[in-house]
Amino acid sequence: MLMVGNPQMEDIAKLTDSTFTKDTGIKVNFTVLPENELRDKVTQDIATQAGQYDVATIGAYEVPIWHKNGWLRDLDGYVDTARDFDRNDLLKPMVQSLSGTDGKLYALPFYGESSFLMYRKDVFAEKGLTMPQHPTWQQVADLAAKVDGAKPGMKGICLRGLPGWGELGAPLTSVVNTFGGTWFTKDWKAQVNGDGFKQATNFYVDLIRRHGEAGAAQSGFTECLNAMSQGKVAMWYDATSAAGSLEDPSTSKAAGKIGYAYAPVQETKNSGWLWAWAWAMPKTTKNADAASKFMLWASSKQYEKLVGEKLGWSRVPAGKRASTYEIPQYRKAAAAFGDVTLKSIQQADPSNPGLQPRPTVGIQFVAIPEFQDLGTKVTQEISAAIAGKTSVGTALNDGQRQAEDVAKNYK
Repeated sequence: MLMVGNPQMEDIAKLTDSTFTKDTGIKVNFTVLPENELRDKVTQDIATQAGQYDVATIGAYEVPIWHKNGWLRDLDGYVDTARDFDRNDLLKPMVQSLSGTDGKLYALPFYGESSFLMYRKDVFAEKGLTMPQHPTWQQVADLAAKVDGAKPGMKGICLRGLPGWGELGAPLTSVVNTFGGTWFTKDWKAQVNGDGFKQATNFYVDLIRRHGEAGAAQSGFTECLNAMSQGKVAMWYDATSAAGSLEDPSTSKAAGKIGYAYAPVQETKNSGWLWAWAWAMPKTTKNADAASKFMLWASSKQYEKLVGEKLGWSRVPAGKRASTYEIPQYRKAAAAFGDVTLKSIQQADPSNPGLQPRPTVGIQFVAIPEFQDLGTKVTQEISAAIAGKTSVGTALNDGQRQAEDVAKNYK
């Protein structure tokens, strides 16, 4: 089992032996890696048909591409014959993002997410500030300036600066969308140094450099989660799935002090992304029966209940099932963030995330195989701009040349 090292995955690694293995006799060996390393490892293993892993965590970007390449097993047979899995309970955006062109599921969602803005309610109250429920990015920048230094060592905002198409690339691309930019037009004209992309990137980099976290160029999801949990930042724009960890008093000093607003916008009505970390089975698996049992358990209502009872209801891997939001204990634990999360997921529109038509679906990514390399290279340059080692203009001009090379494959 190869999976990303997010809190929800660390939880399942702790719970599996005493529950799933005890009940089934199936032993699960976990390899847990940071997001960028995970993406490299899982792509290498599945693309080369190495067959080292029976199950891997992948997401909405990989599933349609890898299904088309014939790398993943169809899971419909396992799902349809499983007792109590309740496929119809899965949220429609998650099912759509994890299905192939044939309509069959090729991954089972572990948790789903959009993105939103998290902020310290107590700090805002002390400063006499109000966070709009639907803020603009300019309002966020103005507020970041006012809460920067509100407490000793506290910065105004945390934004990812760690290179990687799924690290810095995810929040930045959602900002690009709402500023009117895009990676490519409908007819595959590269737009990385276009006005909207440039305006958004200058804004993002400037906001981090003025009011962002220390060491921003090396800060990804995990580093920002730690910064928010430890009271080192007053705001954070990132995945809705972070809220469960932030509201857990055993791991977060900020639990109970955080407010949640919808993803900031500029020109669009919404800007939240759409993602699911999901369990996939490579065609090469040697233990398909055992792997399917683990995957069905890990995506089940029963597993959510187990997490709630053993670890705390805020830590339930939510965002994938409608029924989760009807559980009284979860509704109480997620009172501050549950509704905003669910509505953000439901409002996300992967087919039309910006101001112009797109050549592929995807909010925080472009659904082509080349984007993994392109997005990572461009974000390396932008991360260097955050670190003050180059300019945004130079970074985007380099990115434009790389994007034009990719576009030639599609014209």
